[in-house]
Amino acid sequence: MNSFGTLFKITSFGESHGNVIGIIIDGCPAGLKIEKDFIQSELNKRKPGQSEISTSRAEEDEVQIISGVYNGYSTGAPICLIIENKDKDSSKYEFVRRIPRPSHADYPAMQRFDKWVDLRGGGRFSGRNTAGFVMAGSIAKLLLKKLNIKIGAYTRKIYNIEDPNTYTVDVINENIEKNSVRTVNLEIAKKMEQVIMKVKLEKDSVGGIITCIAEGIPPGIGEPIFNSLESNLAAAMFSIPAIKGIEFGIGFKASEMKGSQHNDPYEIEPKTKKIITKTNNSGGIIGGISNGMPILFNVVVKPTSSIGLEQDSVDLEKFENTKINIIGRHDPCIVPRTVPIVEAMTAIVLVDFLMLKVLIPPVLKDDE
Repeated sequence: MNSFGTLFKITSFGESHGNVIGIIIDGCPAGLKIEKDFIQSELNKRKPGQSEISTSRAEEDEVQIISGVYNGYSTGAPICLIIENKDKDSSKYEFVRRIPRPSHADYPAMQRFDKWVDLRGGGRFSGRNTAGFVMAGSIAKLLLKKLNIKIGAYTRKIYNIEDPNTYTVDVINENIEKNSVRTVNLEIAKKMEQVIMKVKLEKDSVGGIITCIAEGIPPGIGEPIFNSLESNLAAAMFSIPAIKGIEFGIGFKASEMKGSQHNDPYEIEPKTKKIITKTNNSGGIIGGISNGMPILFNVVVKPTSSIGLEQDSVDLEKFENTKINIIGRHDPCIVPRTVPIVEAMTAIVLVDFLMLKVLIPPVLKDDE
């Protein structure tokens, strides 16, 4: 399955070392002003070579609009966006068919697709394919902006350095581009950067946790039972390579609480006269449907699988145990570059549900 979504549907294509990485967006309403500079700015947040703590692969990742846009506006036809792969060296991946890399998709992919699978740079299983997610997510964000819905994600934890606080989307977006790890607290950012540089020198890697918050979602969004808001957000997150877990609201801490502590009591907000909850332990979703509170969830990002240390593997030709040394350009921590991808997939899911609720019409007017 290379497609995701119901009414706002995306189809991913391309490989890490192929000619291009691309995305097709089907279902975008006609009349949306497509801001190419905004798409590019979102892409720049996830592209390689941003700092010392990311891979040295130097890709420009310049977005090209192939179809679905005329005179700067969406036409209602499928939108196709691509970026070219230019700085690629496939020679370092010739060995993986014989000696699969630990915690990479090499071995299971060969079992699934036999000798036909493209494993250069990870092929379809590479995180490079998420550039397409970000391009599609930028279109979704432009639609959400019309409904005053805002999304903000940030690095909550790197290895054993964590920021336990929760922030508003405005505070998140005001601060995360001020440091290389995309966290909110600048003092904590320095400690995270130090941890990453230390493991880089050790030829190792670390993972972390990303927190994502969406504000302005109306109550009643979600299609239970098997198409619930939580179900689709979880599916979207697990389409991102390296995501190994998700929790909504208070998450796994609920196992240590009583119902009287975990329940979110309702109240009427004095100024807006809207029904809200005093706490948000549920993360803005009850029964798979939004309750009007901010949607909040955390995702776990595993350590980068490609490390410079010698590891155990097997020789598939000789059918014997062996050692492997991975050579190449890799991130010692992929958490900071994953932040904009989490935002993008969240935006895509929300737009799809809002279309199902007919809150986003198939054709936009100038004043919408």
